[in-house]
Amino acid sequence: MFAHNVECVPRLDSVVRDPRASFEQSLTVLREARRLRPDIRIKSSIMVGLGETDEEVTQAMRMLREAGVSMITLGQYLQPGDRHLPVDRFPEPAQFQRWDRDAREMGFDAVASGPLVRSSYRAGLLWEESHGGQPVLLGGQA
Repeated sequence: MFAHNVECVPRLDSVVRDPRASFEQSLTVLREARRLRPDIRIKSSIMVGLGETDEEVTQAMRMLREAGVSMITLGQYLQPGDRHLPVDRFPEPAQFQRWDRDAREMGFDAVASGPLVRSSYRAGLLWEESHGGQPVLLGGQA
């Protein structure tokens, strides 16, 4: 597996990410990984709660899928300290479920989407799902 996290939606790059990195640069890295190793799973992750809209998250997911990403995690940003960005919002669990459904409809092989999901959330189960195992289900999902 190759993992490279985009972290946020493209519009928030300049606010969230190191100025030396960008969403587009990350897409280039992910595309190149897919080109060099079409046989491996490629994973990325998006944090929400930084000022993005629901549609921006969905569009970022589409862009990741088009770049060859096959596994994705979506989780809530939590402010680690006073010197870090404040949380902009806490999407409802139902929204994370919608993103999960949308990601699967886009063709992602494995998805973990929920408020407490971190970028390496249940990595073993995500890996198994990407190889035809059971979907990673979070609390409240049926």
